[in-house]
Formats: sequence, structure tokens, C-alpha cells
Amino acid sequence: MCHINFSRRYTGAMYSWDDDTSDWANPSAYRYQPAGAAQRQQDAARARAQGPRTYSRRSEPDWQLLDPSRDVSSHSRQPMVIGVDVTASMAHWPAEIFDRLPLLFNTLSQYDPALELAFAAIGDTRAFRWPLQASGFGKGFDLERVLKGIYPEGQDRGSIDNPESYGIFARWLNQRVSVPHAPTQDPGRPFCIIFGDITMHPGHTPAELRDVLGEHVQQDIDCQAEFRRVAARWDTWFLRTARCWEPQQTDAQWGEAIGHDRIVVIEDDLRAVDIAMALVAKRWGRIQDFRENLSARQPPEVVQAVLRAVGG
Repeated sequence: MCHINFSRRYTGAMYSWDDDTSDWANPSAYRYQPAGAAQRQQDAARARAQGPRTYSRRSEPDWQLLDPSRDVSSHSRQPMVIGVDVTASMAHWPAEIFDRLPLLFNTLSQYDPALELAFAAIGDTRAFRWPLQASGFGKGFDLERVLKGIYPEGQDRGSIDNPESYGIFARWLNQRVSVPHAPTQDPGRPFCIIFGDITMHPGHTPAELRDVLGEHVQQDIDCQAEFRRVAARWDTWFLRTARCWEPQQTDAQWGEAIGHDRIVVIEDDLRAVDIAMALVAKRWGRIQDFRENLSARQPPEVVQAVLRAVGG
């Protein structure tokens, strides 16, 4: 059993909950909009009271927060779901993604204060005790409790079983997640962003659905069909690391499931959240503000690479 190292302690300003830009590359070049300042200050005060953020190794998930058999809903017009593969092949990537949560939320919520996020940690029903951990929707600093409740269960199976249980995540979205006030078609479908690195299992059995989602069915589900249902309701993207073991097979399968134009290859793992934010900012008509935000944080070559990845 090989576990992802989530034992990290981050104290820098860039990924904090407040408006501090002191450790940005060009701190004077960007200011958050004043509309959400009071909430950011409140979140920052709660973060200071709790102490530095730590994702320490747990022995199991916080099941009160992450049980995927619960029905969850958002009544916001702007829900968003972020799924992260937490298997061992993803290495440090999940922790890097989670560290950037405050930056993601603070940036996107200034574009639309109705934003609510839900998170899912995706594993493998054929190897994990907890192959899917999935939260309800939340805002601001309350999301940090969810992330700290995730158990980074990972098992390196090498070539024995490369696919992961992304299809169970899709089934959770289709059967357990309700967003009654979000648009069901363009323009304005809510975002579903998945960070991963490999193919999905073709199907899942009734026993797997019962054990993970508490669902009782009589036959296997088709995982690509489940993702086609997801993509009809959600603006769905697969952000794949360039470290993928089987890039051609992976892109072909995901392309059939959600559309080939919905796969973005991440050449630099540290830019994954920036690329996710750029996708959202572009769709929401805020790409210029995001460009200024990113330019204040990163050198020009990084800005160009991120915007190039999203065609912006």
C-alpha cells in the first residue's frame, strides 16, 4: 500500500483566504474586487484562529462529510463540482490542487458570489475501501473542513489494474446530486472539473453501486454512458496530467464520454488549478481580469502557457 503524501503545512499568502498579495510576483498589479472583501476577511480570521493549514495523514475519511451514499443539493445558480483522482499514480498532484483551494474560491467567487463548491476524491472500487469520497456544497472557509476530512487512500497497482473508478463519480453526480436552480443547458451550465491521469473502468457492477452509493440496481452500468449524462447537465472537463501512462487510450475513451474538445493536457502540474480557473473565467466573460490576476502572480511565460491551454 502506497499512500499519497498529504502531510503538508502551507503558510504562504498566495493560497490564504484573505486579500494578501504580498508573496505574489508583482503584488501591486492586482487587487481583488471590494464586493467580497468582508467575507474574505471573515474567512481569513477563521483561518488564523485555526492555525496553519495541514493535510495530515488520516486513518479513514470523515464519513459524516464525505459519504457518497447521501443525497446532496445546491440551490445556488452557480454550483461547481471538482473531482480529483487520489490514487498513487497522481503523486503530489492532489495536495497541490487542494492547497490552491482558497485562491480558486477567492478568484472565482468575485466573478460570481453565488459560487458553491463540492469536492470528490476518486479511487478504485476494485482496490480501495473508500473508492469515492464526496462532499456536499459549500462556500469559503467551510470548504477547508471538507478537504481535511479526505483520506488519501492510494494503492499502486502498476500494470495490474490501470483504470480507476471515475464512472462511480459520474453515477454519484447523476443519482445523488441535485442542482435545481442551475441552468440545464448552455449558456450557463454548472462546471464539473475532473483532475486525473488514466482511463475509467468500462462498467461497474450492482454490488459496487450498492457498496459505494447505496444504490440497488439489477445490471451493470456503462461508465461512458454515465459521463454522457453528466456532460448533458454539466460543463464537464477532464484535466489530464501529461504524466499519463496511456495517453492515447485515455484521451480516446474520455473523448467519447465527454467530447474530445473537453480534455486539457496539463504539462505543468503546478498550473492545473490556474488552468481550471482560466476555463471558468473564459466562459464567464472574465478572462481579462483573470489574465491580470495570473500576471500578478506568475511570470509572462507561465501566463502565456496557461492561456494557451484554454485557447485564451
